[in-house]
Amino acid sequence: MSQYRLARATGLSQTRIGEIVRGRRRITTETGLRLSRALRTSERFWINIQADYDIEVEHDTHEDDLIRIESLVS
Repeated sequence: MSQYRLARATGLSQTRIGEIVRGRRRITTETGLRLSRALRTSERFWINIQADYDIEVEHDTHEDDLIRIESLVS
């Protein structure tokens, strides 16, 4: 499926779709709702993909700080 076709189906701009594909733009709740309708996926699918990506980026960014945090639970 082309970015153009997906943009037309969702009412989103082709630029926005392209930026999401290239990882330059977040999948907002609104975008996730539109994608889920056009692609027949669950609404949470797109939000979960964005959340997983955000966690990975933050983990990579703060890895040195995170390893120094001592667990308070044994």
